[in-house]
Amino acid sequence: MKLSARIAVPVAALAVAGLAVTGCAPSTSDNSAKTDEKSGTLRVWLFQEVNNKPKEEVVSAALAAFKKDHPDAKADITYIPVDTRAQKIKAAFNDPKSAPDVIEYGNTDTAGYVKDGGLADLTKEFDAWSDAKDTDPAAKQSVTVNGKIYGAPLFVGVRALYYRTDVFKDLGLKPPATLDELTETAKKVHKERPELYGLAVGGAYTYGAMPFIWANGGDIATGGGDKGAFTAAIDSDASKRGITAYTALFGNDNCPAAKCAQMGGNDTVQAFASGKAAMAIGGDFNRQAVEDGAAKGKYGIVPLPGVKAGQIAPAFAGGNNIGILKSSKHRTLAVDLMKSLAGKASQNKLFDAMGFLPTYTDVRQEAAKRRPYVAPFVKTLAAGAKFVPATPAWQTIDSSLVLPTMFQEIASGRKDVDAASAAAAKKMNSAFSSAG
Repeated sequence: MKLSARIAVPVAALAVAGLAVTGCAPSTSDNSAKTDEKSGTLRVWLFQEVNNKPKEEVVSAALAAFKKDHPDAKADITYIPVDTRAQKIKAAFNDPKSAPDVIEYGNTDTAGYVKDGGLADLTKEFDAWSDAKDTDPAAKQSVTVNGKIYGAPLFVGVRALYYRTDVFKDLGLKPPATLDELTETAKKVHKERPELYGLAVGGAYTYGAMPFIWANGGDIATGGGDKGAFTAAIDSDASKRGITAYTALFGNDNCPAAKCAQMGGNDTVQAFASGKAAMAIGGDFNRQAVEDGAAKGKYGIVPLPGVKAGQIAPAFAGGNNIGILKSSKHRTLAVDLMKSLAGKASQNKLFDAMGFLPTYTDVRQEAAKRRPYVAPFVKTLAAGAKFVPATPAWQTIDSSLVLPTMFQEIASGRKDVDAASAAAAKKMNSAFSSAG
């Protein structure tokens, strides 16, 4: 899902890193609408933000633009809590009479909602939309299941490396150029400043760990779409190199496992913001938390480096999308409203109002010029972000804490990398098989 400010408080979200959702519900019956009414009231469900007023102003502007083209149409906007979205939205799939026409949803929810039969296939409309041609590939992937498109990306969030400029200056250090240098730098800091974690890491920080795996050539799973069913790849040799690199950061020479194995993404960011860590992997959506903490004015941000100098480690592309329910009796109107809510103009306004990174490459570049601090995140996206397997099984894997359990078993010494990754792969393959 998203990794937005709402997560910092929660997900990136959904945890990002965590957006735990319950296992997939059984597919609903076909509730596809048989009509396409060109007037009337559209019901719209959007996510409630911690500070919702800026979002409401952007939405109001999008509605005003929509109404100019559709004077006979109205929109009834409801802001729903993120934490209970799964139950509410899935219930709507089974109750067309009270269901919304347009919804905002987390991008890790896409495949599950498609399997549940709730989202409309918008491939033709998306492909014909002029704005869509500039959509970031990772963002487009987040609305794609088996080659079909089920919505429009609304914003994207990625992580980069936050570091304490004052600590680095005092110790004569430079931002690391490779992942090996990152580890060396973290240990140097902790040796010289034992009151600090060199790099705050968390055993429950899935999306902080994945760049290490992706940078080493590993992956969560292979397959999907035309390539057939998904198969776990977390136990491949390349993935295990990445797992080894990440879990090596848990120890008395950087971030003691007794304290750090249970930490999640928000915990690691808070450790940095509060002045307890010299480095942390955090998102663009975490910057305000850092600004509000003890690290204010004493930090810099660079892309998380890759295995070789000059490389950027792939980051998870979190974010939210706008979709339309199959049951909507106003498909044409709903599509136009979706375009207004998720189009370039609205995404530009969302960035200025809330800091949400646009999903359009051209709009994002312009945004980076206005606010240079987002440049490391824009560079990370441009280098090629990654996404989770597009399958409803991911909800089961995520909510069952399969990957955090693996990292924690290794960090605590209960299992070695081979045994822990093999166990995780077994659980993932069971979830993939059950998802069909």
